[in-house]
Amino acid sequence: MSESAAPMPLSVTPRAPAPHVPVRAGTVTGFLALMRWSLASTGAMLPLIVIIQAMLAAGIIIGFGFVIGDITPAGALFLSTGAPTILLLTIGLVIVPQGVSRARASGALDYQRALPVARPLLLIVDLVVWALIALPGVAVGLIVARLRFGLTFSFDWPLLILASLLVTTMATAVGYAIAVSLPPVPAQMASQVLVFFVLLFSPITFPAEQLPQWFQLLHDLLPIRPAADLLRAGIAAQSFTAELRDLLVLVAWTALGLVVTARALVRRR
Repeated sequence: MSESAAPMPLSVTPRAPAPHVPVRAGTVTGFLALMRWSLASTGAMLPLIVIIQAMLAAGIIIGFGFVIGDITPAGALFLSTGAPTILLLTIGLVIVPQGVSRARASGALDYQRALPVARPLLLIVDLVVWALIALPGVAVGLIVARLRFGLTFSFDWPLLILASLLVTTMATAVGYAIAVSLPPVPAQMASQVLVFFVLLFSPITFPAEQLPQWFQLLHDLLPIRPAADLLRAGIAAQSFTAELRDLLVLVAWTALGLVVTARALVRRR
């Protein structure tokens, strides 16, 4: 398992014993071995990581609410339904590439690639671990929004589940692709730039109409706004609708990230 499961982007990951993987391990056996290694590496920090992610989700809603000031009910709903997207994108596009870049620099990723398991399992295990860490924060964010603004959500559960899985997969795949395609230092720098782009220049907590026309067109091609719109429609179905175009953009970026990552992981060095 790559060190993308590190507690924080700039922290030192505790080392865990290498997993015992049988020669020519099957997919299930290899997956379980890598999962045990990942969870052992995180160790006692796992509850703290979950708490920090929950605090981030709550902080986005409360903090941005203070910045906006006299926020309207419609504005509060838009902000609150956008917070889960920020959380998922931050994990996938920032924390994951930083962890994988450190693993490349230390040689840990090369060691993991040499294990007798299917190499795409490295990405799959990261995806599962970070999804488990992020989803409680999403729930906490919505609870805080309900308490802070008195909102009532109208969940479209099939759409919400599909959007959550797709956004998490897309962000993790793209983040992993950045980490395995660029040298470690540029990859970490790129992830730092992305966090500011997601937080400040993406129509997640504010409507896209507030951006210049050329910036709106750019976001039609990027996966950030479609991710936010799909999750928003799953959380507040009575107020927002999903479009097929958003789904297609997300699927395209997910496929691109998976292809780039898979080629890098299986490539001989």
